[in-house]
Amino acid sequence: MTKNTKTDAHKDGILPVQQLYQAVAAGQLIASAPLAEGQLQPASLDLRLGPRAWRLQASFLPGAGQTVQEKIDRLAMHELDLSDGAVLEKGCVYLVELMERLALPENLSAIANPKSSTGRLDVFTRLISDRAQEFESVEAGYEGPLYAEISPRTFSILARQGSRLSQLRLRRGASRLNDDQLAELQQNHGLVSATANPDADLNQNSDFLASINDGIGLSVNLHADGPDGIIGWRARKYAGLIDIDKAASHPISRFWEAVRTDDLTGGGLVLNPDEFYILASREFVCVPSCYAAEMRAYDTRVGEFRAHYAGFFDSGFGISEIGAAPTRAVLEVRSHDVPFLIDHGQIVCRLVYEPMADVPEALYGAQGSGSNYQSQGLKLAKHFC
Repeated sequence: MTKNTKTDAHKDGILPVQQLYQAVAAGQLIASAPLAEGQLQPASLDLRLGPRAWRLQASFLPGAGQTVQEKIDRLAMHELDLSDGAVLEKGCVYLVELMERLALPENLSAIANPKSSTGRLDVFTRLISDRAQEFESVEAGYEGPLYAEISPRTFSILARQGSRLSQLRLRRGASRLNDDQLAELQQNHGLVSATANPDADLNQNSDFLASINDGIGLSVNLHADGPDGIIGWRARKYAGLIDIDKAASHPISRFWEAVRTDDLTGGGLVLNPDEFYILASREFVCVPSCYAAEMRAYDTRVGEFRAHYAGFFDSGFGISEIGAAPTRAVLEVRSHDVPFLIDHGQIVCRLVYEPMADVPEALYGAQGSGSNYQSQGLKLAKHFC
């Protein structure tokens, strides 16, 4: 081995679960309480809310040279104790200090995203760190606390110390695939396919290759998969309170109304302003074991709407090698200001892929992993039954 060859322990890429455990042991990931069961995922760490929260006058970024606490002292309206739980009301902005903090070496940075269940509840959540000039991103070498900004948009939520709303990834180096590399990966692995059988979809691969532009395009599905004609869900306003930690405990009909093919206008769906929809991608998605993926945030080039809140896809998502059925991406959609018509097959967001620093010891959705959204179709958050 030459001096310039990196071992698996030092390759650039997203750190897999086994290297996240090593980061904990090395004091790079620090928690105020022992890690909980299932907190470490194949390519990410679930972040837990701490006991202290603040109702804010406004959202903010600390900016260079300032700590989050300095901004809290200026903008906090009152403090909440989450030890026994507290209601975070829709339309309000809160900040919560997390139980995890970082002491990163100079070759590690971090990125964050809401958990899938958080996005599907229309809870807008972003990570903030001291001196940050952008959300969800932590600079290499950062040492200090982490905070979650939380703003429920449709449903008020009951949260408590230990609740998990966000995920963190550690990244060594800067290794996101460029469009040429992504095209090669699509050719070899069929990252996205228009049918449940990627091998039968090879004749459409050119369409997906043409959609690659700073990521691979995902489009919306407005064709029903079943006889009920359901193509999506629209959230009911003023439906009630959701306990963020209780799965399968809230009736769907109380919080959601079905969107069916009968609701289409000229073949498309009109998104009402400031209403929240759960839709699915037309394509089936997979993430090979040596890669991780992230859905790109809202982009005004595809229309005046936001196509998702939660964006991490871990290694193993949708791959047949571990017995997963073809898996769609779920889209959390909200129109801005004006009604907006989307058509079946219209590109609404993009997936970017980057390599793992090593293959995770446990893949997403593998037997015994307890994943909620492997092999999903049009699926609401795990809280509903």
